[in-house]
Amino acid sequence: MKRLLITAAVATAAALTLTSCGTTEPAADSKKKTSEAITLTDGTGEQVKLDGPAKKVVATEWNVVENMISLGVDPVGVADVKGYQTWDTVVPLKNDPKDVGTRGEPSMDSIASLSPDLILATTDLPAAAIKQMREIAPVLTVEPADAADPIGQMTKTLDLVAKATGTTEQADKLKAQFDAKVADGKKALEKAGLGGAEYAFADGYIVSNQVQIRPFTSGSLIGGVNEKLGLKNAWKVKGDKKYGLGSTDVEGLTKLGDKVHFAHIGNKDDKTSTPFTGVLNKNSVWKSLPFVKAGNVHQLPDGIWMFGGTASMEAYVDAVVKELTK
Repeated sequence: MKRLLITAAVATAAALTLTSCGTTEPAADSKKKTSEAITLTDGTGEQVKLDGPAKKVVATEWNVVENMISLGVDPVGVADVKGYQTWDTVVPLKNDPKDVGTRGEPSMDSIASLSPDLILATTDLPAAAIKQMREIAPVLTVEPADAADPIGQMTKTLDLVAKATGTTEQADKLKAQFDAKVADGKKALEKAGLGGAEYAFADGYIVSNQVQIRPFTSGSLIGGVNEKLGLKNAWKVKGDKKYGLGSTDVEGLTKLGDKVHFAHIGNKDDKTSTPFTGVLNKNSVWKSLPFVKAGNVHQLPDGIWMFGGTASMEAYVDAVVKELTK
């Protein structure tokens, strides 16, 4: 759980061709130049009042950073800029925002120095941190994920960020693009005879010299996209209520079916995140797995943020279709 725990505490954890999937068009509503006050209800049920669309925005979590850039709004401050640039290359930063600390512990001094007119955060942050932020600027918190409706939560977050920044027309375009991409991907998989194919997606980490594998169940964002693509989630483990993520080890992989397609994402710049292309290649249990012997292991490109927005998920669809149909 290292990556998500750091995101959410790390979080909790692309090719150049995928960069084109990052729909970073200028804000669609920018020409309106409205100054009308905006009242929003955030992820905690709090009402947040803005004098008008926010322009100087600080973001403490990467999914809202991706949403902002996709909507045509460049953040003035981002938590863990280097981490974002490593893990989300689908929607790269277009400006040079100030690094405001880690996602789990943003720096209040750094945020205050930017004099933002809005801070976007997630409910993963402690209430005390949110309270401190509210002394600096209005804070709009969003639910980072919801295993009960992962895709619905993704679009809900996009819509909320769009309302706060006056970019709702662009948000509508992004949602339409995402729906079209998923529909096209499903058709491509069906045409290749892969409709209903068993599929298991995971990431993995090396913690204290042990391989820890994180299954993405149906409640994860990627799990939700997989089902939209017509794939059958092969994981039997239970995911958490927010991110839909489970936990297992290499022995747990023996419970997957013989015909499963196994896919994973890591990052070459984080050596702890590459067990499937590293230490497991010498592991007797891994080498004995039927899907490994059959060559049904698929490494998807670095830079697709697995907890991102519509652009990351579109890049994911392209990657899955390309890998499974080649």
